[in-house]
Amino acid sequence: MRLLYLLNVSNASRLAADSGFTFADLLAPALADAGVEVTVASPVAVGDARVHFAPTLSPPSTKYRARFDPGMDALVALFRERRPEVVVANQIEAAPAIRAALLEAGVDAVVAGYCHYLPFSFTDTGVLELDPAMDDRGLGRSVLLAFAAGLAACDRVLVHSSTAASWTTAAAARTGVELGEKLHIVPAPRDVRLVRDPDSVTPPEGRATGLYNHRLYAHYGTASFTRLARRLVADAPVRLTVMDLFGTRSPERVRLDSSPERHLEELAATDGVTIASDRGDRVRYRNLLTGVHFGIAPFRPGCPWSMSVIDCQAMGLPVIAPRTGWLAEHVDAELLFDTDEQAVQIASRLAADPEFYLLHAKRAYASTAHLAPPAVAARYLEAVR
Repeated sequence: MRLLYLLNVSNASRLAADSGFTFADLLAPALADAGVEVTVASPVAVGDARVHFAPTLSPPSTKYRARFDPGMDALVALFRERRPEVVVANQIEAAPAIRAALLEAGVDAVVAGYCHYLPFSFTDTGVLELDPAMDDRGLGRSVLLAFAAGLAACDRVLVHSSTAASWTTAAAARTGVELGEKLHIVPAPRDVRLVRDPDSVTPPEGRATGLYNHRLYAHYGTASFTRLARRLVADAPVRLTVMDLFGTRSPERVRLDSSPERHLEELAATDGVTIASDRGDRVRYRNLLTGVHFGIAPFRPGCPWSMSVIDCQAMGLPVIAPRTGWLAEHVDAELLFDTDEQAVQIASRLAADPEFYLLHAKRAYASTAHLAPPAVAARYLEAVR
């Protein structure tokens, strides 16, 4: 099989913070191990020399260019050169252009779209809500319709989780797109560099350090996390480490959304909170993970999946989480909370009860066992064949 993976890189200056690139960097070698001829078309190459690289234009300057400017001429030329049998669209909104470019190039290929990011969520009562990160000046509705058009153009649609499958199906139906049997659940692989035997995990000795390793955008619920952070350091035997995933962002990105900079400044001024950076180095990131005791999930409404949560769990770190979206599906029920008070109680117990802590360290690790790259690659190939 000749598989062409079209990868949009949104954080080329800090690849460790780009979950889409990390996914491809882990998955492509596993697909090569399975006998697939893989080409990644991207501004940057993945790390395995067996994976062919087709350099594309520099990363789009904004998230909207990634969705509305797929570059038809470049796609046609790429398809004529590579003659793929399967094309993977990491940006669902680009799928109609991909389908049209294949037609123009005279190439017959399966188009598989991976719903790496959902520009919407659903409330508990079934109300569809647009993602505010994709709704600058009212663009959210257009992004949703472009996403639905992408679903319609795909032969296969891949999503991370049961929650994501339910939401994607419901959103598609509201725009007249029936997914039927072309929808497949294929979770993202865990990072092989961030796996630790839970038997080597040491419980905290009366005081624990929690880690928040998520993007600090407002739409990730960072204000809610900041409120909880103040409660945790004041009312629980807990100190917190918050990761600065982005470093210095481009002026174009800051102009679209300056909330990460504002939230970082607010958290840095909070007693009991330490700001840390892995500087884009996975070894440094692993060392940060081994120096903490538990993770805190993002407060993003309707979270469909989180690479950072999986990172913590694969390292044997329990993760406490708001009871919402995929988090409620994936995280152990004893670690879910509905209020800040409940979160404080859970964190306090993790800090003070070694038996409880070690039980959840093992459960956290076990929850990622099926995410080894070879297992994910097998599911991926089953879905796209």
